[in-house]
Amino acid sequence: MAGTALPLGLLALALAWGGPVWFLLGPSFTGGMVMHMGVVAIAAPLIAIGLSGSRWDITRRWPRLCGPLVASVLEFAAVWGWHMPGPHEAARAATPFLLLEQGSFLATGLLVWLSCLGAGGERQGGGILALLLTSMHMTLLGALLTLAPRPLYDHEACLGLTVLEDQSLGGVVMLLVGGAAYLAGGLALAARLLNTGRGAPC
Repeated sequence: MAGTALPLGLLALALAWGGPVWFLLGPSFTGGMVMHMGVVAIAAPLIAIGLSGSRWDITRRWPRLCGPLVASVLEFAAVWGWHMPGPHEAARAATPFLLLEQGSFLATGLLVWLSCLGAGGERQGGGILALLLTSMHMTLLGALLTLAPRPLYDHEACLGLTVLEDQSLGGVVMLLVGGAAYLAGGLALAARLLNTGRGAPC
């Protein structure tokens, strides 16, 4: 899996940033959310699996600075910060802000997945907690976007939807893809921890 994860992750990243999303959904809120989830919930974990334990794994060099909970807080700040109306619309209006937004999503997403996948011993519990907390805050943000009574951003809509419906659809994408990916990662780490405990000598 590790041998194919890195190329698959890079392919997912290329598709998220330059694939068919813009042709199908255009510069809509849903299109931006599909791109965001493609980066943090699909490309980032695959790239992290491919890099984990290698010389490119920065969490091995600076384990205290790159711990799971620190990484989770950084990703929380990036995700919620860029979904505030001002920063979000700035990223849609100017390429430098878009590059900064997407770069921060990739960097913090990679940091979370690398720090959690490589967590061993006493840090393994921190990795589980970090992924579950990230799943919770992405689910919460997705729910807020889905249930908002008015549009929060100045966007074009896609697929013949109204602006509010497009925003709600984008929120559903975050709920289903973002929340589920991090939850699955946390449960997988918990299962690994339990299996390690069962295999330990009494």
